Amino acid sequence: MKVLVTGGLGNVGRSCLTELLQQKHEVRCLDLKTEANRKQAKRFSGKVDFAWGDMRRPGDVASAVRGQDVVVHVAFILPPASDEHPELAESVNIGGTRNLLEAMKGFDVPPRIIFISSFSVYGSCQDRVPPRTASDPVQPMDNYNRHKVECESMVRESGLDWSIFRLGVVPPKSLGGFTPKMFDTPPGQRTEFVHPDDVGLAVANAVTSDQVWGKILLIGGGHSSQLYFRDFVGGMMKAMGIGRLPDTAFASTACAFSDWIDTMESERLLHYQRHSFEDFTREIAASLGPVRYGLRVLSPLVRWWMLSQSPYYRAGKENKPTAHWEKMR
Repeated sequence: MKVLVTGGLGNVGRSCLTELLQQKHEVRCLDLKTEANRKQAKRFSGKVDFAWGDMRRPGDVASAVRGQDVVVHVAFILPPASDEHPELAESVNIGGTRNLLEAMKGFDVPPRIIFISSFSVYGSCQDRVPPRTASDPVQPMDNYNRHKVECESMVRESGLDWSIFRLGVVPPKSLGGFTPKMFDTPPGQRTEFVHPDDVGLAVANAVTSDQVWGKILLIGGGHSSQLYFRDFVGGMMKAMGIGRLPDTAFASTACAFSDWIDTMESERLLHYQRHSFEDFTREIAASLGPVRYGLRVLSPLVRWWMLSQSPYYRAGKENKPTAHWEKMR
């Protein structure tokens, strides 16, 4: 089957390309021709047809869609860029999706579409009893999620055969840079991990399924990957050789959007849940090789520096009551 993946050189997109190739599909990728993407593309050289282009240009999109049986639409500007550059994000996320749907509808036999969305469209829902289901109301609370919800609606109303995947947390298998924004999530917040390879398998299995069309499916790791944020971050930090950070480094009220999700239907249809969160952290530890031992040696310094970036930890230290003997000095 001929399958186009938009945004195929990002984290989720690469997993989709890999599994689609594994299942012997003819794969095309539409993505921007940046230096970073050119480097990522080398691993797929001779295997994937690269249609370099921009989702904002209808001609690029129409050319990429031509001759395809299924389109997996991953391309989207993510936070924090979606909030820092709202006009750009809207033109890519909403405008690009509109261009894609119009191009698909222009063919006598239009391809089907799998739209990659997120479980964060449910908004702040920690006060509700988990798990979230496909029928739960959405309450988008930032640009990224507003765009996802609007694009979901566009897809459902397009007249095309569609399936929408709302993904749990899909961290990359190669660690990126540290961001202090992680401290904005409370340690007790529910979140559901899903391995990037399992997302790729879910997509590849959906391409040839007769049962996923017209459905919103929640894609997560299942019970073994339903975590509290402290355990998610703690597991990643342990894998790096640094160790857990204290709860006092994190916010006490919810600022991020996540929950545990009901994946019974998606697993029944797609049989994709192969990896647990523990599997993933073992892979991260193994991928670091000797670097991990260096991080373990330097862990006190690394932990001190990371904690210095947390406004909540700093505030707690500043507000800590002064001991009696210190007052007497």
